[in-house]
Amino acid sequence: MKLSPRDANAYFARPDPDKTGLLIFGSDAMRVALKRQEFLKSLLGPGAEEEMRLTRIPAAELRRDPAMLLDAVKAVGFFPGPRAAFVEDANDTVAAIVIDALGDWQKGDAQIVVSGGDLKKTSKIRKAFEAHPGAYAAAIYDNPPDRAEIENILSAAKLTPQPDAMVVLTDLARMIDPGDFRQTIEKLTLYKLNDPTDLSSDDIAACAPTSTEADVDDILHVVAEARASDIGPVMSKLQAQGVTAVTLTIMATRHFRTLYRIAASPGAPIYGVRDRDRAMRQARSWGAAKLETALGVLTDTDLTLRSAGQNAPALALVERAFIRLAMLGAQR
Repeated sequence: MKLSPRDANAYFARPDPDKTGLLIFGSDAMRVALKRQEFLKSLLGPGAEEEMRLTRIPAAELRRDPAMLLDAVKAVGFFPGPRAAFVEDANDTVAAIVIDALGDWQKGDAQIVVSGGDLKKTSKIRKAFEAHPGAYAAAIYDNPPDRAEIENILSAAKLTPQPDAMVVLTDLARMIDPGDFRQTIEKLTLYKLNDPTDLSSDDIAACAPTSTEADVDDILHVVAEARASDIGPVMSKLQAQGVTAVTLTIMATRHFRTLYRIAASPGAPIYGVRDRDRAMRQARSWGAAKLETALGVLTDTDLTLRSAGQNAPALALVERAFIRLAMLGAQR
């Protein structure tokens, strides 16, 4: 069964221990990981790994030993409480194994929890969870957390925000990665330790990261709008802030992949974009064919950065790739 984003958030907080399993998937690995952690913590409670009630199975290992999953599902635990067999980074190479385990599952077995990347609608593993009467499939989109989700995070951290602080947190959640947002909440928890007053905007300013995703957005828009002459100054600013070449490449790839989805599927829903009108203008300007070429340039740059024999300055490589993309975008 499919879970809508709203239903998924409610289910992650209060999962049903009698269900067969859950598939969590999405293009943003960090968001998927955070949702999976939230679900497993809610399902299993504290001490699950120490009590051997959680079995982690990387998909690569499962391919080598297909019996691992069903063994974990059927294993009898030494400690009382719900159990889970978690398959990480799954795709259709392990679909048959996971589907067999879903079919063999019986009440009292460990829940089958699977996480994956951006699984298409045609994915066998996605279709199996969506069609199973006792299992759920939840897509995690690139949208920033909404107010209800932020309130749940604050409640778990035992933080009560003032009205203006809630506005600041909502804006901050739109500007930084979900992992950075969670870390900021953790800092605020420590910062407010033994302080009975409500969380204020000054408290947030003291703990919020000094460099945000909004800074990286500047260079992404400069490149996507073919403003090659502006690339150097913005790159210098980002370098001074300590932004890494790998981060820039990952963020640029995500941005251009979003533009490609918009260009290739006009009229389809647009997720994970702060300024949709601007993204749509960029996508129309580029067109699907040029965006596909741009993604190839970014992939090559990423491979070069990760190459052991790469000696050139990393940020210089990224800047050169960005200039190349801006020149490509200017072509008509």
